[in-house]
Amino acid sequence: MTDETARIAALEDVPDDTTLLFTVSDADGEPKEVVLSRLSDGAVVAFRNYCQHWTDARLDGGEGALVRNGEVVCQKHGATFQLDSGYCDFGPCEGSILESVDVVVDEGAVYLDDAYSFEHLGGSGVASDGDSANRIDFTGS
Repeated sequence: MTDETARIAALEDVPDDTTLLFTVSDADGEPKEVVLSRLSDGAVVAFRNYCQHWTDARLDGGEGALVRNGEVVCQKHGATFQLDSGYCDFGPCEGSILESVDVVVDEGAVYLDDAYSFEHLGGSGVASDGDSANRIDFTGS
């Protein structure tokens, strides 16, 4: 039996065409956002909710991340990450890998199986400015 305090969601609630956002806390009690999604083969994956290029750019702003053709897309600058591995195959952070979070599926539910503690579904409530005014994106603008 898996620890119910680590239960994230029912397996049937995990989308395969977007992401489910949830919040965990690390060993210091700091909130961290994580996205959860289901692959075409039914496996479930979870990654920290930030782009490897601009770590203040969330992949899922609360309405589900854009997922297409087995990739999650950073809508801030267009980087694409393979959903099965987190590997960035396009964009300014090409070659980087999203930070994975271990989860396990047991008896029709998904549980956190990592160094984090499950807090709740949804975002952390911590503001992310996402202000790109002083940044140069991968297009040079």
